[in-house]
Amino acid sequence: MHKRIKPLIFGLILAVNSWCPVWSQSTADWINGFPDGCTSITAGKLATTDGSVITSHTDDSHRTRSSVEIVPATDFPRGSTTVIYRRINDDTKAMPSYAFVKTGEIPQTPNTYGFINSAYPCMNQYQLGIGESTFGGRPELRSDLGLIDCQDLIRLILERCKTAREALVLTGGMLNQYGWNDAGECLTIADKNEVWHLEIIGPGKGIMGAVWVAQRVPDDHISVNANASTIKEVNVYDQANFMASDNLFEVAKRNGWWTENETFRFCNAYAPESRTSLASRRREWRVFSLLAPSLKLDPNAENYPFSVKPDKLVTKDDLIKLFKDYYEGTEFNFIKDITVTDEQGKTVISPMANPFMPYDMNKIFKINGGWGWMGERTIARWYTMYATIIQCRSWLPDDVGGIVWFALDNVASSIYIPVFCGVNDLPQTYKVDGRVTGFSTESAWWAFNRLGTLAAQRWGDMRKDVDTVWLPMQQEIFRRTAEIEKQLQGVTNPAERKTLLTEFTVNWGNEVVKSAWKLGDFLWTKYDEKF
Repeated sequence: MHKRIKPLIFGLILAVNSWCPVWSQSTADWINGFPDGCTSITAGKLATTDGSVITSHTDDSHRTRSSVEIVPATDFPRGSTTVIYRRINDDTKAMPSYAFVKTGEIPQTPNTYGFINSAYPCMNQYQLGIGESTFGGRPELRSDLGLIDCQDLIRLILERCKTAREALVLTGGMLNQYGWNDAGECLTIADKNEVWHLEIIGPGKGIMGAVWVAQRVPDDHISVNANASTIKEVNVYDQANFMASDNLFEVAKRNGWWTENETFRFCNAYAPESRTSLASRRREWRVFSLLAPSLKLDPNAENYPFSVKPDKLVTKDDLIKLFKDYYEGTEFNFIKDITVTDEQGKTVISPMANPFMPYDMNKIFKINGGWGWMGERTIARWYTMYATIIQCRSWLPDDVGGIVWFALDNVASSIYIPVFCGVNDLPQTYKVDGRVTGFSTESAWWAFNRLGTLAAQRWGDMRKDVDTVWLPMQQEIFRRTAEIEKQLQGVTNPAERKTLLTEFTVNWGNEVVKSAWKLGDFLWTKYDEKF
């Protein structure tokens, strides 16, 4: 009987862990602290071990596509236009997804740059990299006239800009002319020299345009956005560190959110509810507390600095650990009280305790005050579609210097591959959208989704098996990547470099997908009687 029902049980496990109730991604959801959002960590060039400028992104979503592709640089005839879309929920596919509805067309630039086209495009051929995190903001500011949403703005930036400052200038012009129609968003924009946080919100119903402000992360600092506005005081006269829309103060004053005898703080004026969310501010604390523990920040504080100087220079390993984090070792680890007695008679966390339980299970168990509306959430999430750690390196040619470390699904049970911004192709399985196809061995995302789903069933034991495979392989990937970067220093032909970079990325993508399927099979077999 046990053997006969196993396929059914496995199907139920996949259904529970790969899907959750479909929530609207409206502004109201975000301002109430609903934690289906993204985390972005940034670092200036003097804050990292190798001098790279870093941005990043976890696409924590139940609807965005899993596929990624390379869009080449393109020349367009005079008079060409580009179509602008907005996202709407689409439940006609195998899994909850988005459909895209045309909102209008705008003039196309004569030449667009090539870029890596993930659900939120992440890097172009000139090492301009972008992360993203939604903060929602005041719902009454959502415009019904604007054409441009977050994903299209990122695309337009990567197609047309080489530096972060160019991106900010383009944003100002585009949104002033064509308008913003999305909720409040933070884009973390990095180039070879600096990284900025750009926060955008609508100007109000029936109004074309946007309200926005950008703040530069100091070169020796790190920063984080975790679905809350973090830009506070704004000095518009300090153009080295701030840029803003002309209506920044006027909209807040007109609506009674700020008076001239008060200190102006962007987050207080335009997104005050986002600052009250534990789901956001606890992640801010966690990033700062791990990278700058000497600050001894209060985990229950409401406001943290926009950026901090890390106690030591930040490495890729530091960032990977952060994105795998679920507050283990702290009082905020919500499975800490799910305990058993081990063979030595000690009370330990149960190996069945699962930090990636879906919301319904959290509500049933009422753990740590409950997760969800205004509740906790960790950095690592079981519904992460993909994650990026983006390095911009000024001392290397653009095609080699720009690198996106790309992981699929829950990064706590995944591994990052290097995608150089000079590649002209990706592994075939990475180009298949698993949310549209449904379960498929042709999709890289399903290899990691299945692995993460299995590992979560007996996390205390299975995580060790996963780490036994992934941790040394990740270090091998880092070592081999450094080797090919050194090798390419002697290759002056750009076409030859692209070929070598593409082969390297494709080979590692194929290797980790093969290993993910194999590791999932191993867990299924080893723990056959222990689910």
